[in-house]
Amino acid sequence: MFRTPPVTKNLLIINILAFVATFVFETRGVYLSSLLGLHFVLASHFRLYQFVTYMFVHGNLGHLFFNMFALWMFGRIVEQVLGVRRFLVFYFVCGIGAGIMQELVQFVEFYASPYSQFPVSEVRPLLNGWTTVGASGAIYGILLAFGMTFPNEKMFIIPIPIPIKAKYFVAAYAVIELLSAVFSSGDGVAHMAHLGGMLFALVLLLHWRKPSNGGRSWWQKLTSRRRKPKMKARPGGRFTDEMDYNARRKAADEEIDRILDKVKRHGYGSLTEEEKRKLFNAGGR
Repeated sequence: MFRTPPVTKNLLIINILAFVATFVFETRGVYLSSLLGLHFVLASHFRLYQFVTYMFVHGNLGHLFFNMFALWMFGRIVEQVLGVRRFLVFYFVCGIGAGIMQELVQFVEFYASPYSQFPVSEVRPLLNGWTTVGASGAIYGILLAFGMTFPNEKMFIIPIPIPIKAKYFVAAYAVIELLSAVFSSGDGVAHMAHLGGMLFALVLLLHWRKPSNGGRSWWQKLTSRRRKPKMKARPGGRFTDEMDYNARRKAADEEIDRILDKVKRHGYGSLTEEEKRKLFNAGGR
């Protein structure tokens, strides 16, 4: 249960190294939070690559700890279900989507502020302070994925004395973020970025689900491609290699579907060690 799959493990390592590097470079007069943090698009320090790099910069140790704890707690399970490649795409889509949402919010704030009364060229240097850092947007996307995948999984949340189902936990977080965005806009937290991460996660997860006609989406077809064995002709026989391969593939897929159905009905903790191993191996293919 505590085995950490590769993408989650490497994201944890990169974030921690980036945090250490921030302090090391500051002693040399280089401020990574300014170079890599996501600036407002109209600011003079804005660069397009910051939509990716801002996810690996954190403001303080507490900010880093809570984001990385949530990534380890929920990311390793979601990665086992989505698979390595799909989880990596999911993480960056949620993080970039959160950055896009934050930029849109800052556009509204800019045109509602006195700055909008001046030419952009004059106020551009003053907007450099509008910077967003942290992996929270991607983490909120992972929380949504966990809640959608294991809606009835019971969780113990301090200080709540009773277990709460994952779907209610995620819904409560979304409501809190929405209310905070409306009533606590000056607290220095990018609440709308968090909601943006959840929104992009929802869209992507719905896209990845099988269509109602039983077919597969283009992404499922792309990520499920595997090299098939070459057919061999045997004297007096038939082309059986491909048939055997397809039969084994179908049986393996049916087994994974059964395990996922068990998880949704009874929670991840109900799986046997063998079922967990099969689910993990299927996610890494």
